[in-house]
Amino acid sequence: MTGGAGFIGSNFIRYWLERYPSDYIFNYDALTYAADPVSLDDVAKRASEHYELGVGDIADPMRVKDALEAFRAEIIVNFAAESHNSRAVLDPGAFVRTNILGTQVLLEAARLMGVARFHQVSTCEVYGDLPLDSHETFSEESPYRPRTPYNASKAAADLIARAYHATFDLAVTISNSANNYGPFQHPEKVLPLFATNALDDLPLPLYRHSENKREWLHVRDHCEAIELIIRNGRPGETYNVGTGEERSVEAIANAVLRELSAPASLKRYVPDRPGHDRRYLLDHTKIERELGWKPKIRFEDGVGETVEWYKRNRDWWGGKKLVLKAALDETRWTPAKL
Repeated sequence: MTGGAGFIGSNFIRYWLERYPSDYIFNYDALTYAADPVSLDDVAKRASEHYELGVGDIADPMRVKDALEAFRAEIIVNFAAESHNSRAVLDPGAFVRTNILGTQVLLEAARLMGVARFHQVSTCEVYGDLPLDSHETFSEESPYRPRTPYNASKAAADLIARAYHATFDLAVTISNSANNYGPFQHPEKVLPLFATNALDDLPLPLYRHSENKREWLHVRDHCEAIELIIRNGRPGETYNVGTGEERSVEAIANAVLRELSAPASLKRYVPDRPGHDRRYLLDHTKIERELGWKPKIRFEDGVGETVEWYKRNRDWWGGKKLVLKAALDETRWTPAKL
């Protein structure tokens, strides 16, 4: 697993070892600001003979080669990515290096080592956006029309992964998921940002176009979907992982405030991020029909559980908020050193 000390990756490692305790997972992670090995402390203690963390950059061919030769992986799941759209506005080069070059380096190493399955974890944002009043959805056949440096870097990675399947017959699968939420998500992301700010009686920054919508997927449901794709998905295929659970940014803020009995006066409206997409909605018929996957966690239940997790785990996110405050200002969109 690459990027396994991040949000989705750490949840997936925990999920996988609970279901397959005899398997062995090597977590290859660069441990950037968005990663935290503490997120897997329980796994490292409970399953120490079946889990190992190795520090390395997916864009470093020699480090990747050495790691794969030492570990002899049967399956690679690529969670490693720069993923925050706001940071991509200020430092797009980092996203190109990690998300595009890094994915190609992994694919090449997987090809040379004869890896049995390579799964690329991607995003709904590669498809572009939809009008707010539209009844359209994105299917796996929808064209890629990314609108931000982050979206474009993930789209390019997907295309390279597809090319490795078509050209080299590498058993590649891709999943494009809706917006994830749940425990261990970095507080730069909207739901934990709102939750942690509200807990500290700080303003919740909403973009001016706060009616813009996102589709929401609990990370546990996403983990189940990835497992099914790895086990039973057809090589060369892409699978959308969605829920139909759409909420506006305004509705997210209201849900968090409601869970914490915090006042609506905490909401503050800030300038839109450049390239702020209006709406995403995935048609996830294919994964339901072919693999039998359906989301299990209702948004209302998941939000309550997630907000409660942040309420109980200040030790995990408190220091991250201090670094975030110094590194990223969501009210100013001029280049700055992160």
